[in-house]
Amino acid sequence: MDWINPLYVLPLAGILAGLVIGYLARSNHFCTLSALERHWYAGDSSGLRTWALAAFTALAATQVLVHLGFANTTASFYLSPSFPWTGAILGGIMFGFGMALVGTCGFGAVIRLGGGSLRALVVLTVIGLAALATQRGILGVIRVPLVDDLAMDLSFARDQSMGSLVSAAVGASVSWLVAGVIAAVGFGWIFSSASFRADRARIATGVVIGLAITFGWVATTWASRAAMDPVQIEAGSFVVPVGDAILQLITYTGVLPDYGVGLIAGVLLGAVAAAVRKRDIRWEACDDARELGRHILGGTMMGVGGVMAMGCTIGQGISGFSTMAISAPIVLLSIAMGARLGLAWLLEGSLKAAFQLNAPENRSAAE
Repeated sequence: MDWINPLYVLPLAGILAGLVIGYLARSNHFCTLSALERHWYAGDSSGLRTWALAAFTALAATQVLVHLGFANTTASFYLSPSFPWTGAILGGIMFGFGMALVGTCGFGAVIRLGGGSLRALVVLTVIGLAALATQRGILGVIRVPLVDDLAMDLSFARDQSMGSLVSAAVGASVSWLVAGVIAAVGFGWIFSSASFRADRARIATGVVIGLAITFGWVATTWASRAAMDPVQIEAGSFVVPVGDAILQLITYTGVLPDYGVGLIAGVLLGAVAAAVRKRDIRWEACDDARELGRHILGGTMMGVGGVMAMGCTIGQGISGFSTMAISAPIVLLSIAMGARLGLAWLLEGSLKAAFQLNAPENRSAAE
């Protein structure tokens, strides 16, 4: 296979994985904010369990593939020994609040765009530009002293994997044990719901999306070994790659689209296919200037926050989590906190409501 140029294969591999993810997400309403909102306000954890199943499936599959030598996550930025804890917390909260203002995350915006939402197009444009400005532009002047310069050095453990950190603490290699415990606890909670165990569509959605994200590690690892040029090891994110996709569309950089750009294109095409199949395509725009402003502000917060946190609900929540990066759970909790604050402000009129327990009549501990 020496005649195959890995740099041409990468975007095609991303499109392939994206087609699967986009189609399933649009068909079965796979959305992080919706899952959180229904859990908090309706006592329905089925969406949250589906999302968690994707994350824990990706973790289990990724760790097996790393052990077998098919994936090399240690080369990814998620496992850098430098842990930007301020970015994980502040960026995560900012991303979550912006997600609440918009009504979805960057991934969800791509899914909505596939159904004809022009609001999603505005949000994605703003996310991409804000991410580029934060990573490579003027906002980097703020990011560097606030995030990069305050990063925690975890080189004593080799990287920021939870497995490596525990191994360094006990003085023995226990990464596999840590991965097994995390996976067992996660799968145990997911399938503790009888109603979820009976929902084959949600189970299939979570498992397949988790495996499709894992595929990214394999594809980019193969390309990094076969290509003469540097290749970023990644699995899927919807913040900086959105900005990269914009650059690919409006400028000639002389650089081929990478896996991340291909993934975004594939998710969009998969969402379009699902919308066409369900006859669910309809043009949607902002009703007034106030709604437009809210979407622009939310997109900006997600673009800036996503770069500071080094990922989004998919980037850290599934991709980063699959590497067992310590940043993943911290970013996820911060995103959830930001989303709770944003929803409380939008739906209940007060940030204080975020710290009050909701007790809907239909909440069930068995759910």
